[in-house]
Amino acid sequence: MAKLESTFKNMVLSLVIISMVAAGALAGVYLLTLDSIEAQKVAKQEAAKLAVLNGHDDGVAIETEVDGFGGKFRVMVGFDQEGNVLGYEILDHQETPGLGSHMVHWFKNADKPGQHIIGRKAGSFAVSKDGGDVDAITAATITSRAFLKAINQAHAEFKGTEATTGASQIIKQETEEPK
Repeated sequence: MAKLESTFKNMVLSLVIISMVAAGALAGVYLLTLDSIEAQKVAKQEAAKLAVLNGHDDGVAIETEVDGFGGKFRVMVGFDQEGNVLGYEILDHQETPGLGSHMVHWFKNADKPGQHIIGRKAGSFAVSKDGGDVDAITAATITSRAFLKAINQAHAEFKGTEATTGASQIIKQETEEPK
């Protein structure tokens, strides 16, 4: 094969062809993995639903989304019939690793009553810095505020005030034992 002359036209043509091949390869990989990605997303949501209901057959799991420090994050929250938090799972987030990402476990720590929300009545959670009674994640107050806002939104959805909450969907409501 003859070597192309090094002209501007040939360099641009080479770059365009290489870019088109790379874009086509990326599109192909995307299409090949799209079903698998969607299946993993559904499986993660189902696992989160079971985790947040924490073995309760008569509970509600609600998914909500809020803006945090690093962008939007989604939370699945489980409630018993009295509106107490059964559990929560972070479905996805872009919070700062080592800071805001601590929300995944921070508010579940039973050894720290000031930050533990499991079993507590939801609806008016706020960080102590704002006059509330929940300890914020150290150096991640914005994330903590957003997280508690997500829990409060989910609780408002649970209580039937959907129009004002921003909660995205009720995932499971009053399940019965399989027959």
